[in-house]
Amino acid sequence: MTDRITRRSLNAGITAALASPALTSTAAFAQGAAPIKIGFSMAQTGGIAAAGQQALLGALIWEEEMNAKSGLLGRPVKLVYYDDQSKPDTVPGIYTKLIDVDKVDLVIGPYGTNLVAPALPVIMPKGKVFIGLFALDANHDFHYPKYFSMLPSGPTPKQSFTEGFFEVAAGQNPKPQTVAIAAEDAEFARNGAEGARENVYKYGFRIVYDRSYPPNTTDFSPIIRAIQATNPDLVVICSYPNTSVGMVQTASELGLKPKMMGGGMVGIQYTAIKSKLKSKLNGIVNYEFWVPTPKLMAPAVDFFKKYQAQASSRGIDPLGYYLGGWGYAYVQVLQQAVEATKSLNDDKLADYMRSHGFSTIMNPEIKFGKDGEWTKSGVMQVQYHDITDRANLDTWRGMSYQTVLTPVDQKTGGVIYPYERASG
Repeated sequence: MTDRITRRSLNAGITAALASPALTSTAAFAQGAAPIKIGFSMAQTGGIAAAGQQALLGALIWEEEMNAKSGLLGRPVKLVYYDDQSKPDTVPGIYTKLIDVDKVDLVIGPYGTNLVAPALPVIMPKGKVFIGLFALDANHDFHYPKYFSMLPSGPTPKQSFTEGFFEVAAGQNPKPQTVAIAAEDAEFARNGAEGARENVYKYGFRIVYDRSYPPNTTDFSPIIRAIQATNPDLVVICSYPNTSVGMVQTASELGLKPKMMGGGMVGIQYTAIKSKLKSKLNGIVNYEFWVPTPKLMAPAVDFFKKYQAQASSRGIDPLGYYLGGWGYAYVQVLQQAVEATKSLNDDKLADYMRSHGFSTIMNPEIKFGKDGEWTKSGVMQVQYHDITDRANLDTWRGMSYQTVLTPVDQKTGGVIYPYERASG
């Protein structure tokens, strides 16, 4: 990390990172104005740190910009954050400390379904507004009215991750028939697999393999061989970064050749993982939330210039396309609610957020509906192709290696089908 972050331990033995950034602003605040403190946890170490580090820098850029102006409500803003180490069991203690000890004014969520879900039972009794970052249907059991999801998965979040995958498959002639589903045994992947099953039924396919595997799996050959034995037309994988890599590498090594493969793999969007897998990604069709098309880049170009100028010195994802912009955008939503209501009252903020739209650098039209999910899905399915082992940062910076297949308003080309034609 940087010299703006100090390390300390929580009573429960959680190693944490607390930000105490010096205000570089020359903005004039009201005399003696106390900062508005916004608290959250964010993975800076562990399995999902490559994304959490992006989100943290995005939020810090927002903080810097706000304090260079006039802050919020004429007060400076201060982000108070801890490293949750990508571990769900650290999250309740962090949010308890943020609210009861640090006395933050507002809270926002960590990154990921597996981390947001254990935070909600702490947040709900406190009555705090809570914006989860990339959490798939995390509120489906709680129905907490002050929860809002910063994830463009729409009103049917579980299905949305793979719906475009099945939509593309259903449009092929002859139509494929059989599906294998492999899912990591963790909150996100279980939700994604449940949605995939619903899409199988909706689009008229038939499941021939449906198994989960432990998150600590290191040998994926038995899984891939079992899938091969069922000879499926489509293979849907719902996974977090470490096992996404393992599944892709092993599928390539063992020559798994379905007609389509992918759907719900987290991690292959990260620059470092793309650089690790390179040509092994060819042919895969997988979800995305944002890619650097001219249309999507236009409102975000200034942010990504700032992000990329700082990322290399921090040793984090150099592009920030997967989560950097969203780390900025979810604090933008909170900012807009505070400015509109001129209040830090959680009830007033929640009422406003349920009834008004928001515009951010990552999506200009966000409205929250049931359980805090978006009223309209913005999930894309992207296919990788023409990647060689010479691929580098300039490759990942653009669109030459990826085609947006769905939704129609973001589409940049057609699918290469079957998978083997693109995978070589």
